[in-house]
Amino acid sequence: MQVSEKIVEDEEPGMTQQVRGAVLWRSGSQLFAQVIMWASTFLVIRILDPRDYGLFAMTQVILVFLSLMNGYGFANSLIRSPEIGKREIAQAFGMLILLNGGLSLAQIVLAPVAAAYFRQPMVADLLRVQAVIYLATPFIALQSALLSRRMDFRSQAKVFLAGALAGAATALACALAGWGVWTLVVASIAMFWTQAIGMTIAARGLTWPSFRFAGAGAMFRYGSAMVLVQFCWFIQSQADVFIAGRVLTPHALGVYTTALFLTQILSNKFIPTLNDVAFAAYSRIQDRPDAIAASFLKSIRLISLIAMPFYLGLAAVAEPMVVTVLGPKWVEAVPLVHLLALAMPFMAFQILFAPANNALGRSAVTLRTAVIGATLMPIAFLIGIRHGSIGMALAWLIAFPLFAIITAVMCRPVIGFSFGALANALMPGTLAAACMAVGVMLIDGVLPEMAAPARLAILVVSGVALYAGLLMLFARPLVREVADLAFRRPATA
Repeated sequence: MQVSEKIVEDEEPGMTQQVRGAVLWRSGSQLFAQVIMWASTFLVIRILDPRDYGLFAMTQVILVFLSLMNGYGFANSLIRSPEIGKREIAQAFGMLILLNGGLSLAQIVLAPVAAAYFRQPMVADLLRVQAVIYLATPFIALQSALLSRRMDFRSQAKVFLAGALAGAATALACALAGWGVWTLVVASIAMFWTQAIGMTIAARGLTWPSFRFAGAGAMFRYGSAMVLVQFCWFIQSQADVFIAGRVLTPHALGVYTTALFLTQILSNKFIPTLNDVAFAAYSRIQDRPDAIAASFLKSIRLISLIAMPFYLGLAAVAEPMVVTVLGPKWVEAVPLVHLLALAMPFMAFQILFAPANNALGRSAVTLRTAVIGATLMPIAFLIGIRHGSIGMALAWLIAFPLFAIITAVMCRPVIGFSFGALANALMPGTLAAACMAVGVMLIDGVLPEMAAPARLAILVVSGVALYAGLLMLFARPLVREVADLAFRRPATA
């Protein structure tokens, strides 16, 4: 199918301006919030021990699993519904309260079981305290959905920034006070409850919940489908820690999960927030598939401009990056970062497909791709764990590109793009980033012995200059497109 990127611009200029503003607010605030979180996180990493991160990672397997049923899908159904009233909002709030109250109790009950599985008694205490996080979810999910429906991402951005500040300040204070692994637990609680209070204020109050769910069948069906998708995502994303947590020591698991955190910063922290904007925007134009296809290809092109240099550059400077940012005690993570950084571009692109599928009402396609990921990745991890942490990183590098390709094949008929158009969208950022990475490695090879921070600074500056120069020489239209978006200029034809 041939699609025109002018469709959205021509038919709904006001919508385009809303999307631009939403992207800038979500991406800009997310960048600022993440800079704050990174500064705090990397300081805390230097203070805490890898074992602390290993124990915390074990609790996250349980927390993420139970969070699959926290009802975000019910709240998000309000975004794509053409019309909603007070009854639908009250019903969604009632569902969220019942679900998350039950999840909080379930985590307390499951805490000793998880501790026995991982052979770490402290895991039970950590999980019991983290159960209070679920009680904040109804206030975050409902108000966030209502703000997204109004395309009010500015208010959400401010709240997420406040949450980041609260979490960062709490983490740093607790780490300096010597709280160890409890630092990570308390910081998470502070962040979520700050968001809950902030979202309630931003949405101008609460609707009284309703526990009468007559007529809420469509909401329940959509939310249930999203639960199944999220369950598959959980298996896909948490199977590595679930498998490795029983084999590796807490120290080795902490090194692996920290390397994974470093390489998944972009895919886990930035792209999901932009997907929130994409889903709201796609839902507005769900009756115009050509417009969705054009917007989807544009998102692929723009994300490749950021993701490819980030990941290939990270692979090229892994050693000085780890030593400078995390500290010498984390040097074991260097080979893991090398491998994981090469796998993560595929993750960055694979997660872009779901918002378009869901907005078109084809959540079944999203579910089928999720089932494939939930089957493929655990098999890869079960094979990889035989070779320790390196084997787990290789599992990511081998299995996830295959998963991304399968997703593209399955989603192409739904979204309506051609593989040629997809390749053209990926090409500029990918080629420029690959050439940049090779150049950085060549420069690194001729540098004299020096401290890791100085070496990293030289390599980063060189990489940025190389990448920018290559884009200006060979992909100037793409640079203009980014400038149009950033400065809210009319799109260049």
